[in-house]
Amino acid sequence: METNKIETRFYEIIPGALVWLTIVLSLVLSYTHPLWMVYFIMIYDLYWLFRVMYYLPFVFISWWTYKRDLKRDWLGMAKALPRFNEVYHVIFLPTVKEDLLVIEDCLKSLIASTYPKDKMIVVLGGEERAKDSFEVKSKVIVQKYCDKFFCLMTTLHPKDLPQEIPGKGSNVNWMGHRALEKIQELGINVDNVVVSSFDVDTVTHSQYFACVTYKFLTVEDPHRSSYQPVVLYNNNLWESPAAVRVSSFGTTFWLMTELARPEGMMTFSSHSMSLRMLVDVDFWQKDIVSEDSRIFLQGLVHYHGDYRVTPIYLPVSMDTVMSGNYLNALTALYKQQRRWAWGVENFPFMVKAFLRDRKMPWTVKFGFLLKQTEGMYTWATVPLLIFVLGRLPFVLAPDAFRSYAIFQNTPFTLEWLMRFAMVGVFVTAILAVTLLPPRPTHVSRWQTIVVTVLQWLLLPITFVVFGAIPAIDAQTRLMLGRGRLGFNVSPKRVSIPGIEKLTTDK
Repeated sequence: METNKIETRFYEIIPGALVWLTIVLSLVLSYTHPLWMVYFIMIYDLYWLFRVMYYLPFVFISWWTYKRDLKRDWLGMAKALPRFNEVYHVIFLPTVKEDLLVIEDCLKSLIASTYPKDKMIVVLGGEERAKDSFEVKSKVIVQKYCDKFFCLMTTLHPKDLPQEIPGKGSNVNWMGHRALEKIQELGINVDNVVVSSFDVDTVTHSQYFACVTYKFLTVEDPHRSSYQPVVLYNNNLWESPAAVRVSSFGTTFWLMTELARPEGMMTFSSHSMSLRMLVDVDFWQKDIVSEDSRIFLQGLVHYHGDYRVTPIYLPVSMDTVMSGNYLNALTALYKQQRRWAWGVENFPFMVKAFLRDRKMPWTVKFGFLLKQTEGMYTWATVPLLIFVLGRLPFVLAPDAFRSYAIFQNTPFTLEWLMRFAMVGVFVTAILAVTLLPPRPTHVSRWQTIVVTVLQWLLLPITFVVFGAIPAIDAQTRLMLGRGRLGFNVSPKRVSIPGIEKLTTDK
């Protein structure tokens, strides 16, 4: 047991150590060996330019597929399949502090779905640590919506259970076991059940469950796949601060590039999967924060690498962080980004599991580890190296180096490299306009210009403050083995005006 802890601590140190080694060496070399640093920055910026150019086609592919799939009759396509009537959907909605109207908006979007509601089982899962609040809200929900679905059940996750941390992972684990008991009681075949694990502020597209059903019935070995939709943060986008909007769009377009090349992809946020897989892995782990990606890894490890993500090019819409005023919203955004960056906790899990699994192909192991390591490292270092550390050699270098031609020419070279790289920002800004929800009547045309154009001027600041710094924060906490993150619930808005506009084709 002690050896296992030492091994885990060693792997926990690696991601943060790589990041801090980069930062420290950048500071030191900028003064002691500025030419080395200049060469490194030029190579790194060139690498980033190639990376941007590499990802742009995938963004276009995902965007085009998204627009195409919005127009498809997924319900009609699914109904034409032989086993359509056998498929049930279980929707997990864990909640702890959310307002009643937020929960109702989610349920209204489920009711607005084209998929038969007599094939839907909705599970609303509260926390014992917020028992009084949950009992009041769940009573209202059951009274208003119990006849809208095949089954609507509530669960209450006990507090302080052993080997758990408070959070979504432990709650959905409890919900999963209770739902399985109910499904077996109803006599439903586990192999015919698709589970959707949603944040409770999730508003689903009207064709989402029909599309997932079609994919579930047509992909090869559907129990060896998770189903990942496009995640939009449109519920309250028009009311959000500019930095929050830019960060939210960044997350959406990152996910869209992943969907266009799903090999090596892991699940994120609200998504769906087979109940058979969940039973095989004994549901979600109860002591981790990043349960959305970890459940994919649990399937990958259990099936020795024979597990994948199937893209769903339909949206699920959620809230941007809201917390009353601008400063509080930015604080909430930082905490949200740090929690997402805490996905670094998957690294030691992956290394240990891959080393012990002799059946998983080494190409699968190498591919996932390389992508995870590169993603964590660039998240924390790219913004700093491009916008901050890359400038240091020209500030700290001794006078003896300043007469060198490379010192005089490099700033212009870097400036042009960044101009070319800004093509990615320009394209993203244009595509983002096509993903905006309808403009509310209370939003002025001036606000529209800010939302569609001017907000992108904040990208360098947002990239550093709400990208690199929370990532460094999370990786440093893991590296030091103290101050480990718990699960913090992002503040939500109160309700969505005109929810039907978010659930149908636009």
